[in-house]
Amino acid sequence: MVRYSIVLLAALAGAVATPVASRPVAAQAAAAAPMVHISNFTFGPQVLKVKVGQTVTWVNDDDIPHTVVSGTNLFKSKVLDTGDRFSFTFTRAGAYGYFCSLHPHMTGKVLVSA
Repeated sequence: MVRYSIVLLAALAGAVATPVASRPVAAQAAAAAPMVHISNFTFGPQVLKVKVGQTVTWVNDDDIPHTVVSGTNLFKSKVLDTGDRFSFTFTRAGAYGYFCSLHPHMTGKVLVSA
């Protein structure tokens, strides 16, 4: 009986001491979806780098309406009230400038790489 208790304690001690595997920090960062926050009449970040196939989401954190419109009309949001979101998936590499049609001084850019 003593022999079994020692084996059991050793097994439990090993199980407790074994570290739990966690996701690498890079994998956690890659899992986060690219976002642009609209706040204080600015897009932040003003320049966002993504890969082809990624979806960018703009979130209006301001207390007034805004829009997100590409310079080439590739994408155009409805008027975004506070808390509203707009998403677009980039399928080709390139530089995509955008602005708020209600406040044209507000500009940003998405750089898409292969």
